[in-house]
Amino acid sequence: EVQFAESGGGMVQPGGSLRLSCTGSGFTFSQYYISWVRQAPGKGPEWVSGINIGGSLSEYADFVQGRFTISRDNTKDTLYLQMRTLSPEDTALYYCAIGEVPTPPKPGQGTQVTVSS
Repeated sequence: EVQFAESGGGMVQPGGSLRLSCTGSGFTFSQYYISWVRQAPGKGPEWVSGINIGGSLSEYADFVQGRFTISRDNTKDTLYLQMRTLSPEDTALYYCAIGEVPTPPKPGQGTQVTVSS
């Protein structure tokens, strides 16, 4: 079974930074395009960023506007998301998914990011 374990979320003030991590298991991590997805309260899943198998291609949603950096370490089956200049609009549950389609999180999946003063 495909599983992800996300960590690194928390509460930060506007303008702050966080680094999220996501470790995959139950599949061959290095053979898949992996994405970060987020879901805010009352809203549907929203694709944030994705990275190809070798890490040479990174893609971002328009709202990222250069503030986030995605990376991966296939030796550790781990995906990262460095987030800077966070705003309250970035408040959401962040989680990983295979591919580019923003599917809902599994129960208990994800790490909460809250941006508030």
